[in-house]
Amino acid sequence: MPFTPFDSRMMKRALEIARQGEGLVEPNPMVGAVVASPADGGTIIAEAWHQQFGGSHAEAAALDQAGALARGSTLYVTLEPCCHRGKTPPCTDKIIAAGVARVVVAAGDPFPDVDGGGIAALRAAGITVEIGLLEAEAVRLTAPFRMLITGGRPWVIAKWAMSLDGRLAAPPGGDRWISSEESLRIVHTLRGRIDAILVGIGTALSDDPLLTARPEGPRKALRIVLDGTGRLPPDSRLVVTAREWPLLVAVGPGATAERIAALQEAGCEVWQGTEQEPEERVASLLAELGRRRMTNLLVEGGAAVLGTFFAGGLVDEVYAFTAPKILGGAGDPLPVLPETPPVDVEEVLHPDTDILVRGLVRRNEQVAPR
Repeated sequence: MPFTPFDSRMMKRALEIARQGEGLVEPNPMVGAVVASPADGGTIIAEAWHQQFGGSHAEAAALDQAGALARGSTLYVTLEPCCHRGKTPPCTDKIIAAGVARVVVAAGDPFPDVDGGGIAALRAAGITVEIGLLEAEAVRLTAPFRMLITGGRPWVIAKWAMSLDGRLAAPPGGDRWISSEESLRIVHTLRGRIDAILVGIGTALSDDPLLTARPEGPRKALRIVLDGTGRLPPDSRLVVTAREWPLLVAVGPGATAERIAALQEAGCEVWQGTEQEPEERVASLLAELGRRRMTNLLVEGGAAVLGTFFAGGLVDEVYAFTAPKILGGAGDPLPVLPETPPVDVEEVLHPDTDILVRGLVRRNEQVAPR
């Protein structure tokens, strides 16, 4: 049967509340659930979202709130309910025991232990299950989780700030930042919800950054420096703070044992890739981060690193800040690559005097609905 306007409103609400788990539930996906009664035109009985990794799933929390009122109700959930025991019991068992009559699912779960099994279990118990309501929105919501599960790597967000003439750096002796205070606040909020932040050795040497979220967010991101030969100075702010805020230095096959040992003695973790080509080494690093169950990686540049990620087809989302300034010949221009895929703009914001364009990189292998 076709979905009703009430169905759409309930699923929109489930998607809305699911976002409250951002930065708290990873590597799990953000999920929202609404329990509603079809009587008298439809009323909400309970609603919940997955609030933290290892905690109750959205469906279970909503059904606990609903209690006996869940019997005969409709459950709206943004992701297929799990049917396996992980950190929590199977949600399908909870749904069946609660006496829910109908379950509306936005999108399937690509996790191998679920992937259609949750829907099959509910249908086998005699529950009406309908899938696909606001599927595109639900797939977008869980895109980082889907990339980790199906691609074996984190979702990559490329961020840069540039002048009107396309320069990424301020001139020597000028302002340290070309972006507005509001733009910097957005960046620090972003840093506070992701798993890792990556820059190249050029940025590390020229800017001497900390790469921390200020104020701290729900996650404490691993800081990563792409440093082919291990040149990161021991007195850099990244190295000096390595024991209090994790730092991984990703070196190449040309890094000497002495340089690696010096970094390790200073408290840095060193990952050494064997690939000669930067694009291949970056892909290998992303696979390593995937094995660590990292869901979101923020790449802050500079130009060479951004070029490597774009050339390798490894960027999923962009945050591009443009400041109303002309820097002339100073700084590094954003690399222009042949056959660079377009960006589907999701949002355009105006933080103070800047412009922020946020969107998804379009390509054939973009995470598809399951």
